[in-house]
Amino acid sequence: MAFDYKKEYREFYQPGKKPELITVPKMNYIAVRGKGDPNREDGDYKSALSLLYGIAFTIKMSKRGAHPIEGYFDYVVPPLEGFWHQDGIDGIDYSRKEDFQWISVIRLPDFVSEEDFAWAREEASRKKQQDFSKAEFLSIEEGLCVQCMHVGSYDEEPETTTLMDAYIESLGYENDFGEARLHHEIYLSDPRRVSKEKLRTVIRHPIRKKEG
Repeated sequence: MAFDYKKEYREFYQPGKKPELITVPKMNYIAVRGKGDPNREDGDYKSALSLLYGIAFTIKMSKRGAHPIEGYFDYVVPPLEGFWHQDGIDGIDYSRKEDFQWISVIRLPDFVSEEDFAWAREEASRKKQQDFSKAEFLSIEEGLCVQCMHVGSYDEEPETTTLMDAYIESLGYENDFGEARLHHEIYLSDPRRVSKEKLRTVIRHPIRKKEG
């Protein structure tokens, strides 16, 4: 049976509907950076997804090709994720989607080296006759965070982040947004197949202990 990150690492992908603290170790990702409203049909976001999945499935199917990856095991491609921010704002302002700056990512298995990633990017470019140069190998160690499962539309996420803010305040923590510490979403539902009210999204924020 293929290894499923969502099931094997439930602490990262299956939090409850109440906020909780978690320490997130370093993980490696396929990443594509961009700007703008993710809902635009002609926007960068949709093209970024094509790059991410193109490389993700090239790596997954490498077992059938001429590039054996040391330590490879069969696995389910992890869910799409996104790190979001806007200039001059802690967290994000959902009413200003056109100002979004994002890093769209898919987690890589630990056995994938930077050299393996470079091969997959080149192989995907060759097979699909498409430019994959915007995709990068990215390592992120989030550290101490608060997270919560949000059920509902993306536009209703402030209801959940408000609960998260109140929870960490009660414990003596505060949000710790910065250049390398961003609003993080993990998408467990496909919006093309699931109604808005049933969408499941993990929301994660970096935090720190309050001083004084």
